[in-house]
Amino acid sequence: MITNEILPKKENILRYPRLDTVLMVEEFIKRNDGEFRKRKMWESLPKKMMYQTFDLIIRYLLYSRKISIDSEGKIGWVYYPELTRKYHKRNDLGRK
Repeated sequence: MITNEILPKKENILRYPRLDTVLMVEEFIKRNDGEFRKRKMWESLPKKMMYQTFDLIIRYLLYSRKISIDSEGKIGWVYYPELTRKYHKRNDLGRK
């Protein structure tokens, strides 16, 4: 279960990332799904940013359930709303 412990407390955040920065990280993760670990991904981004800002974006994406981190530490994109709707409409898939 995901709790608010993933996100840091407001008083510990010096700067919040801009929307274009968050979207850039999201697009990078989508294009490179499951290829990079956190540090290597930060080093490979097209636009440089402070690691604390990048860490906050990763925490936000984890909290919002858009990404996951596997047992090897690689980050993958898991937010596919269209595919979810498609499978939700199927009655042959058992749901509780």
